[in-house]
Formats: sequence, structure tokens, C-alpha cells
Amino acid sequence: MDLIDRLRQELGSDSVLEGEEVRQRGSGWGRPEPCGALALVRPRSTEEVSLVLRSCHEMRQPVVTHGGLTGLVGGAVAGEGELVLSLERLNRIEEVDAQGRTMTVQAGVTLQAVQEHAEAEGLLFALDLGARGSCTIGGNVATNAGGNHVIRYGMTRAQVLGLEAVLADGTVISDLGKMLKNNAGYDLKQLFIGSEGTLGVVTRIVLRLWPRPRSEATALVASASFGKVVELLAEAQRRLGSDLAAFEVMWPEFYDIVTTPPARNQRPLEHGHPIYALVEALGTSPDEDRARFEAFLGEAVEAGLVEDAAVATTPPERRALWALRDSVDQLARLGPIYTFDVSLPIATMESYVAEVRERLGREWSDPKCVVFGHLGDGNLHVIAGVGESGPAVRLRVEHAVYDPLRARAGSVSAEHGIGLEKRPWLSWSRGPDEIALMRRIKVALDPKGILNPGKVLPPE
Repeated sequence: MDLIDRLRQELGSDSVLEGEEVRQRGSGWGRPEPCGALALVRPRSTEEVSLVLRSCHEMRQPVVTHGGLTGLVGGAVAGEGELVLSLERLNRIEEVDAQGRTMTVQAGVTLQAVQEHAEAEGLLFALDLGARGSCTIGGNVATNAGGNHVIRYGMTRAQVLGLEAVLADGTVISDLGKMLKNNAGYDLKQLFIGSEGTLGVVTRIVLRLWPRPRSEATALVASASFGKVVELLAEAQRRLGSDLAAFEVMWPEFYDIVTTPPARNQRPLEHGHPIYALVEALGTSPDEDRARFEAFLGEAVEAGLVEDAAVATTPPERRALWALRDSVDQLARLGPIYTFDVSLPIATMESYVAEVRERLGREWSDPKCVVFGHLGDGNLHVIAGVGESGPAVRLRVEHAVYDPLRARAGSVSAEHGIGLEKRPWLSWSRGPDEIALMRRIKVALDPKGILNPGKVLPPE
């Protein structure tokens, strides 16, 4: 009996898809090519995930795990001869502990479902990103997703108290503790957070929840220069303290494309400013917090840090401002695009962006370069459209983006992971001893190399 027949017999015929049903599946955001896997398996529980991996381990069958397929670096690409393990059926919220402020969920639950369940309990799940309606918690954990509120709450790693994962041989590692502090030996869950499915398959997670803020103060501001925006960030941190939850920066090209048709967003501020920022504070005293926020903005205007501002006074107005930042789908209007997320010291960002633009202009006659990102935590998204595509073009664009980054001691991946696309550039951000240690960990947990093969670590 071959592997597919064996899995169909043990899991049920509706749990194993082949042929056209597999090809209809995608491989990640912006990847139109069909899924090329030999089959797709849909387990219903951790026990069934264990059964699948144990069988694949015995037969040296490569496995690629699928969540919401919103990744941007090819981490879910499955080729011929590989088996897709989809966690779409592990989609239950098992428990909300309002008193302990935790939520236990299966890996296939969407981020938005978690946010809504937390809100119904008067609580907040702090992770937030534009793909909230499609991305899954398991994928967020596997990539250590960042998002909009990292400056206050940290990345996904900071939102995970415990998790359950299945190793390549089917062994279940279960630590679903709810404690904030547990210093008993190695913190094994950290091995799986950000490992992109190469060390184990995360099946269940205990998430940390927060008290829901009683006030939300949000504004879109325009400044005369990047330097002024950096000063504004420092002033916001000084004046708003721990209430400062988001500080998103938008270069004018991004603001223009998300506020012109066919984009449906209204234009809160005029075009033509050198740079824009979305600032948000979350607090506990609505009247006092709003007065403090407005005083901060007023002083920033007087100090010349802000040229113009649009302040949200109602929840719909706040959502409209955030819709600008979330309208990344409009970037497809640039034609073939290459997407990057990098991190680097804030003090080097202005010169970095200028050098990337200069390098692209040196290679192409009319390149498009759109920059935006999470300034508060040192993360920029760089989108390049050069009017052509293909492997050779991608390599030239990557050099234009990554070479200036290396000189500034930055990282090729701030929050999207490595996957396939960034694998050749890992050494730009990690030293040889670090990569060697990563390899040893991979061999220890996945000795036959069946989990998401070819991802993250470059060939030796």
C-alpha cells in the first residue's frame, strides 16, 4: 500500500485530495501558479497530524504545511513529489479564560476570529495585520508575524504563552501552559515560533490577551521631511509613553496610490507632502487620553514637526485612516512588483531609501519604488516595480535592495520570514556560526529533512 492510499484509509477519503483539487490551491500571496504537490492532506486533530507525519517520516516523504497562504516569501510553495499538510480543519477556539486573559486555539483559526472572540470578552489580542481575515494563527506563529502594534505589544512571540507542536517523526511536544513566567529548563516553544514549519508543525497555541483599551486616539499627519517624522516619533514616545501603540510611516508614493482611483479611500490630507505618518495611542481614560493626544499634536505643529493632521473623532473615521495603511492590494497597479520587508536602525533609513532609489534608477529608466512601514519598530516595506520580471531581473532588484542594507547592519527579514525567496540572502543578516547552529537544530529535530525542505536554510 502506498502512502496516499494509507493516509486515505486512516484519515478518510475526504481528508486526502489529489489532482485538480490540489492544483486549485495556491502557494502564497501574489503567486498565481497552482499548487504542484502530489496530494493535500487535511487532518482534523493533533493526533491525525501526528499520524500523517509519522507515516511520512517512515517513507521519507517531504511535507509542506499550509495555513492561510498569505505569506510573501514562498514558504508554502510545494513542488512535485511533496505532500501538503493543510491545517484548515484545525479551526476551533477551544477556550477563552477571561480571568487569566488567555485563549487556547487550534492553528487553523484566523487572526480575525481570535480578535473578535477576545473583543467579545472585553479583551484584546494585540497582534494585528492587514491579512487578518485570511491569515491563521498557526501561520502567524510559524513566521513570528509582526504587524501594526509591535511598538507596544511586541511580535507574535510575545503573544504566545504555550503551544503544541508535532515533530517530523510524529512525536507530540505539548506545553500548553498559561503562565507568564516559567523558567524550568529550556523554553522549547521558542524553537517553533518563527521556524516556518521546518522544525515541527504547530497545532495548538495558548495566546496572551490584554485588557481592552478604553480609549483610541488616531491621527494621520504630514511632515516636511523624514527627519521631522523621526523627531515626531521621539516626541510621541516621550509624551504618550506606553500608550503609543502604532507609528506607521508612508512615503508619498504609497499615500498617493492608496488615495487615488481605483482605490476607494478618501484623501484625509492633500497630496504633495514629503512624508506621512499614522499615529495611534491606546489608553484607559478616554477624556484625559484624547486631551493629551491633541495637546501632543498641537505642540508638534507649533514645533514644526507636523505640517497638517487629520484626527479621527469616531470609530468609522479611525477605520478609514487604517484602511489607508491596509490597502496594500493597490500596489498591484505598479505591474510586476517585488516585495521586501527589511529592518535597520532608524538613523540610517533615509540614506538607505535614497540609495535603493538611486540603484534602481541606475539599472532601469523608470523604476517605481514605494516605501512604507512600521517606523516605531524599525521595519520598512520596500516595493519595487521595474517594468519587467524573471529570475535575472529579481536578482538585480534584490541586489539593489539588499546591498545597501548589509552596509547598514540591517536584516533582510523584519517580519515575513525567509522562505524560498530570501534563502540566498540569509548570510547578509546571520553569521556563519549562527547558520551552522541553525543546521544542527534542524538535523536534531528533523533528521530526514522532510519538513518544508529547501526553505530558510541555504544549501551547504
